[in-house]
Amino acid sequence: MKKLLLSLALVAGLGLAASAQTEGAVSKLSVGAEFALPVGDLSTGYSLGYGGSLQYEHTVAKSFNLTGSAGYISMSPKKEWKDLGFKNQGTIPVKVGGKYYFGGNFYGVAELGAAFSTETGGSTAFAYSPGLGASFSVADKSSLDFGVRYEGWSNNGTASFVGLRLAYAFGL
Repeated sequence: MKKLLLSLALVAGLGLAASAQTEGAVSKLSVGAEFALPVGDLSTGYSLGYGGSLQYEHTVAKSFNLTGSAGYISMSPKKEWKDLGFKNQGTIPVKVGGKYYFGGNFYGVAELGAAFSTETGGSTAFAYSPGLGASFSVADKSSLDFGVRYEGWSNNGTASFVGLRLAYAFGL
């Protein structure tokens, strides 16, 4: 937990020193690495999730972008569950929403959609994810994006996690 807080403080400090969000781009596409830290009931059987995602942003106002994202997350069972024969569980979340830039680099994001299980006999869940992040310009029309979010998948109960995303975005 201390490492997570230290990392978030570092991101916030870099945000104060970095330049404004990617300028001149009406649309952005980002490719990112995803990490999921299970919370609630999901943390009983799973230790960590990992995967990747694509996110598209389209500017509709000075500080507001519409978003569309899709990815893949594989949840790893805890050792004691692996010993019983449980395997990784794959999910494809597909969401749409909005991203509001508070000023410069920092943003809030909220998305809704569906999480599709890749397992035989798996089901589809309602997905929702509010979050915060920061985007740091690295070149004209490209940036690094760091985000943290709470994500829930609801279907006869809720599986939830704290998601971390590190992505490279480029203007279209």
